[in-house]
Amino acid sequence: MARKSERLSSGATASRHKRVASTTATPSAEAKRSKKATPTKSQYFDPKGGEEAGEDEVGEEPSSADDDASDFDEAEVPMSSEAEDDDDESEEEPKPRKRTTSGKATSSTATIRTKGEEVPRPGVKAGLGPGTQVVIKKPKPRPTGKTPYSDETIHPNTLEFLTDLKGHNDRQWLKMHDADFRASERDWHSFVEKLTETLTQIDDTIPELPTKDVVFRIYRDVRFSSDPTPYKPYFSAAWSRTGRKGPYAAYYVQISPNNESFVGGGLWHPEAAPTAAMRRDIDRNPARIKLVLMEDKMRKSFLKGASKRESKVVAAFMASNAGNALKTKPKGYGADHADIELLRLRNYTIGRNLSDEEVLGTGGLDRIADYLSCMKPFITYLNSVVMPDDPEESDTADESGGGGDESDGTDEI
Repeated sequence: MARKSERLSSGATASRHKRVASTTATPSAEAKRSKKATPTKSQYFDPKGGEEAGEDEVGEEPSSADDDASDFDEAEVPMSSEAEDDDDESEEEPKPRKRTTSGKATSSTATIRTKGEEVPRPGVKAGLGPGTQVVIKKPKPRPTGKTPYSDETIHPNTLEFLTDLKGHNDRQWLKMHDADFRASERDWHSFVEKLTETLTQIDDTIPELPTKDVVFRIYRDVRFSSDPTPYKPYFSAAWSRTGRKGPYAAYYVQISPNNESFVGGGLWHPEAAPTAAMRRDIDRNPARIKLVLMEDKMRKSFLKGASKRESKVVAAFMASNAGNALKTKPKGYGADHADIELLRLRNYTIGRNLSDEEVLGTGGLDRIADYLSCMKPFITYLNSVVMPDDPEESDTADESGGGGDESDGTDEI
């Protein structure tokens, strides 16, 4: 219990220290904190009365057990006997120092706590706190420029997009440039629609299928590939009697920048049965395929202008399909066969690259259509062998099963 100062017990001192000697009950620390938190008007406040009236009313307030307590009791300042003897000497000293210091400490603590509460969570400093709405503008495709988009042409922006895709072949980049991708894809699809209409007039065996049945997806299957890039840096499509898929020989067009576009056709990686059928036909009637390859338009367009000599034509055709040809001979055929070079093949295709100038512009569709027209006899021949319209006309397999896709142990399948 705090000790009462002798100075406060005398009447003279009480008159000089009216605030200390007040008979008003001294509120506890909790009450004072509550009072500071929620200030209220004193019940003894009289706006009409003077200062003396206020003092009289205060004097009439009933006393309590804490009437004799000092205001310094709240600060719990320890008072020693020496302090009592020196009260008069220390009368002018600021006694509330410790309480003031305590108040400052309390204020400092509160300030620190407030700052701690205001520490933002991750993202708040950037204005991305809860309830903040973020508007991201949708990316726009590159400007059209002086060349308008047209169904009959390939726009230069399409080749520019494919160039950028080749240099930034990853999913994050394509997401950021989705607008360019969509615009280029629409341009390619509209071109394919017009090319389909033209091709059905060139080859009446090609049905007018919807675009989705002839175009290839730009996404690559990387599950079993050593190339981790997720996208093809080109657009492509194939036309056959069953669209881009099926057992029939097909026409193929690929749009790629830097003079790497391609037009061609034939049988690419056929299964065992079509391969065996082709070998049987070459073995029994090799003149059929040679006559097709030696046509003038065929030689000039797809066989690098080979001279009209049978050996030169066959050599040019072999060079374009040597990628997966057998090293030796297929089973059932002798190594000294006159047409062993053709019998080793496992692809039967022709094609050529196109420059960007050949693809772009108003004449691009007509130029590609001319190349497709040149290869029509070749496509017709292949289909007559592997998928004849009249099955009775096809040759039956010989007793030895010659031409199969099997190996004798020295061949490469």
